[in-house]
Amino acid sequence: MHDQAFPLCVDLDGTLIRSDLLIESTLGLVRRNPLNILRCGVWLLRGKAAMKREIAARSEIDVALLPYDERVVARLRESTRHRVLCTASDRKYAEAVAAHIGVFDEVIASDGEHNLAGANKAHALVERYGERGFDYAGNATPDLKVWRSARRAIVVNASAGLAASAAAVTQVDEVLPREGGGLRVWFKALRLHQWLKNLLVFLPLLAAHKLFQFDAALLSLLAFVAFGLCASGVYVLNDLLDLESDRNHPRKRLRPFAAGTLPLASGLVAAPLLTIAAFVVALAVGAKFALVLFGYWLLTLAYSFRLKRIAMLDTIVLAALYTLRIIAGTAAIHSALSFWLLAFSMFLFLSLALVKRYTELQSLVQQGRDRTDGRGYEVDDLGLIASLGGSSGYLAVLVLALYINSAASEALYRHQQVLWLLCPLLLYWVSRVWFKAHRGLMDDDPIVFALTDYVSRVVLVLCAVVIVAAI
Repeated sequence: MHDQAFPLCVDLDGTLIRSDLLIESTLGLVRRNPLNILRCGVWLLRGKAAMKREIAARSEIDVALLPYDERVVARLRESTRHRVLCTASDRKYAEAVAAHIGVFDEVIASDGEHNLAGANKAHALVERYGERGFDYAGNATPDLKVWRSARRAIVVNASAGLAASAAAVTQVDEVLPREGGGLRVWFKALRLHQWLKNLLVFLPLLAAHKLFQFDAALLSLLAFVAFGLCASGVYVLNDLLDLESDRNHPRKRLRPFAAGTLPLASGLVAAPLLTIAAFVVALAVGAKFALVLFGYWLLTLAYSFRLKRIAMLDTIVLAALYTLRIIAGTAAIHSALSFWLLAFSMFLFLSLALVKRYTELQSLVQQGRDRTDGRGYEVDDLGLIASLGGSSGYLAVLVLALYINSAASEALYRHQQVLWLLCPLLLYWVSRVWFKAHRGLMDDDPIVFALTDYVSRVVLVLCAVVIVAAI
């Protein structure tokens, strides 16, 4: 019998799209209120289909932004067969996706009473088209129950083992191998380049002139690793919570979870594991350091769920998070906190946080948009942010100047007056950062820019030479 006589049934999650709509919609609810996770547990008591319906009723997904597998979409558009979207996702999302793609003749989905997954999906398709009366495209182990009743299988984004299992129960017509994944993609998701920020934990070690004390250096190194693991865990969680807004961003849309190059479920596993590993290392450093890291973790969670959506408060929180790294570095080596260092860092990092927002708003101007997605800023705020950011950077230089002339500086440096050379260097660097931002040449993250920009590295080396000369 000709292929045209057999409908082509296509799964949604993991097959037509490189994502999972149940996870996405649940994350949308949790982002609005973390306590909604408890409501999901209550709904689950009535069955998975009922839970999906309740979540779908309260969570919107922009289906136009979903990461579609273009290989599957192309085959659907080329086909003239009866095409069916058959999914365990709630009907609300399935019909929205079908309308967006515009090629499906029929939609079969979970309806609040029946969860159309595995055996239930197989039963529904056999009831409509008969045993071996349809072809089915799927991607996961539960799809084996459907392939047992299908005439042919199309295996999408699955392991070689699953493709072999599918071949054991039916004829495999085509295998579309999994794209993405791998260490490089995970390194991107964990944002290992952002670990550069955690070099700030070494600053108290340098300020206290303990660089060559082995025990203190080792504790600082462990503190660096702990902060890196903790930050990566938060980055993963933050990316999971910001899927839609990231997909609206010209660069962030390429992040692994937003782009679908990593499965959302793996992120839900990675985030807590990274956090646990961070605190295991932190406890090896010491209880006081672990307490500071816990405070950092709580503040980052508050930032991810709510504070980043409050204009201006978000930048103060970002500055505080950078400063917490310095506080943690001090706790790691059991040193005393320096008022001068904390004041300097707070003003400097507030300036850099405002650079970050300034750069994002400039990007909106280039896109022809007038406000950020859920951030509370408008493009008209550019002038105000530049004024506040530049002022904050110069206040950091003022704090440095006052420190140089203080008794605290005199106690640590034999040639205290040499330190004055730091002021023009820092004035130039702050001015240059804002100059680059004004011209639209700034990286999304000014801290990473500061550590990778050639001129910034030259300024850093010169500052180091000045400090050594002052000692």
